[in-house]
Amino acid sequence: MSPRFSDRESIITLLRQSPLFSSLSDKVLLDMLRHFRRETWKRGRCPAGSETTGRRFHVILSGRLKMGQVNPETGRMVTLFLLAPGDAFDVISLLDGEPNPVILEARDDLELLSTPVDEARRWIELHPEFNRSFLPYLGRQMRLLADLAGDLALHDTETRLARLILRHIDDGNPAHPLHLIHDLSHEALGEMIGSVRVVVNRQLQHWRREGVIISRRGRLEIQELEVLMKKAIQSIHRHSGKTCSRS
Repeated sequence: MSPRFSDRESIITLLRQSPLFSSLSDKVLLDMLRHFRRETWKRGRCPAGSETTGRRFHVILSGRLKMGQVNPETGRMVTLFLLAPGDAFDVISLLDGEPNPVILEARDDLELLSTPVDEARRWIELHPEFNRSFLPYLGRQMRLLADLAGDLALHDTETRLARLILRHIDDGNPAHPLHLIHDLSHEALGEMIGSVRVVVNRQLQHWRREGVIISRRGRLEIQELEVLMKKAIQSIHRHSGKTCSRS
């Protein structure tokens, strides 16, 4: 276990930064921690089965986790969520008690807390303050899924990639560094927008020639934010123009 999360105080500090737990009192947090167990997953691990997807509720302390679905016939993968420290999974199983048919992959070495789904469901019933945090968190995940569905249905690859990058900008830094996706492979980026490695690679190479982005030691950086923002909406304007011309 990493020294960063070797004691209760450091865990509480992280949970205080999570949208799920930030508004909870110390008493409620301490009660919840009594029911958690500590887990570590190695990078690349893909847990499967009801132990992960239907029976336990997890909170990430460190590292990133990919949740996706795969076509068993073609092997094509689409990433539904890229979860970060403070995020929890699986909220769908928490609500309906059924296993969620998703593929899990640790993008980094992961440190987690987990508890039985029945215990987490009890928190929703017993602690109104947790329920008030849980519903907005669930709404945010539903919105992310709606955005993904809209992107796949309405936008071309360039627009989807631009929108993905813009969603992961750290607005708190004037240099606009990327958060979570800055070091992902082109294949992983493709899985997040419903495309493939070769197409993403071609698009990023084009943007590099235009001076929109740069890559330093495998880390993606934005050079021209306004240009990228225009690319994120250009297909919307094109489709709007076509619709108007037909009417």
